[in-house]
Amino acid sequence: MKLEQGWIVGVKRVPSPHFDERPEGEIPSLLVIHNISLPPGEFGGPYIDQLFTGTLNPQEHPYFADIQHLRVSAHCLIRRDGQIVQYVPFDKRAWHAGVSLFDGRERCNDFSIGIELEGTDTTDFTPPQYQSLQQLTQQLIQHYAITPERITGHSDIAPGRKTDPGPHFDWQRYKRQIKTNN
Repeated sequence: MKLEQGWIVGVKRVPSPHFDERPEGEIPSLLVIHNISLPPGEFGGPYIDQLFTGTLNPQEHPYFADIQHLRVSAHCLIRRDGQIVQYVPFDKRAWHAGVSLFDGRERCNDFSIGIELEGTDTTDFTPPQYQSLQQLTQQLIQHYAITPERITGHSDIAPGRKTDPGPHFDWQRYKRQIKTNN
């Protein structure tokens, strides 16, 4: 895996309009892990790409009427089969964290990278997802000011508001993989 100008070389790119510039001089120093499925509890399909690009059709599922107005994105999605999809270059600010706080600092989007795992709070994540996440994490640690201590869940930076990546995300497995390869 290789990064060029904030993009991962060789992965699927679905550029999102839902991003902007980071504050001047800000480089990513936090990695936030999320989960997402659209419709809720369903995997596969084009709907996550459509949400992150502002093209979600509210007629395709009743749930979509409630979320089609959202202007959200993440830097990447890791699908159930381990495929990585990138929406926003890492040097830009994706709109993934919302109202958030990490280590006394608000507005985590300013200084973080958001990675979505296709999944739910009630479903185990797949071995290919952990493998892709570990490889991507290694690249991010090498290129940015991210350390294993500065990797967290959405639920940790937005407690009470968010629950992802949820209890089925195996933090011990993930952190062990990172340490093994550092």
